[in-house]
Order: sequence, then C-alpha cells, then structure tokens
Amino acid sequence: MPLMLIDYYKAIEDSSAKMLEAAKAEDWDGVMRFEGACAVLIEQLRERARSEELDVHSRAEKSKIMRRILHNDAQIRYLAEPWLTHFEHKLEGQPAFLH
Repeated sequence: MPLMLIDYYKAIEDSSAKMLEAAKAEDWDGVMRFEGACAVLIEQLRERARSEELDVHSRAEKSKIMRRILHNDAQIRYLAEPWLTHFEHKLEGQPAFLH
C-alpha cells in the first residue's frame, strides 16, 4: 500500500523522536543518522506534496504532529548545546583551514 502524504509527517515525527532519544543518550552519531533520515523524508514529502493535498482531518493531525516535532527539536537543541559549545572550543585551537 503506497504511503499517503500524512504518513510522511508521521515518519518525520518518528525520526525526530529517535533523534531526541539519541540526544538524551548523548549518542551524537545517532542524532546525525536520524537527522539524515529526516532530511530524506522531508525531501520525499516535498515531492509528494506537489501532487497530493491533505484533507481536513489530516491537516488537523499534521498540526499536532508539527507541534510535537518542534517540541522534540527544541529539546534536542537544549541537549546539544553543551556538546556544541565543547566542540566549538576544540575548534578554536585548530588552524583556520580546519574550520
């Protein structure tokens, strides 16, 4: 059975939840892996949205999904901030051509 447009939103939400779990476990490689999966799904969603529209029920569901994705993203950013700061400090000591 082919995926419906709303299924792409659900898959992106699932990947964002997995990114959050990886961030909570400080598995930054996992975060990047799931971020890559999200990017692929978003591109597929964009392509599919050119030829398909959501019905009224699906639009309401999409809004709820998007709020959860944004909430996950905010938590991931909060958890990643110390890691990013540490990474930036490590780069400051490197030659400019490595930045």
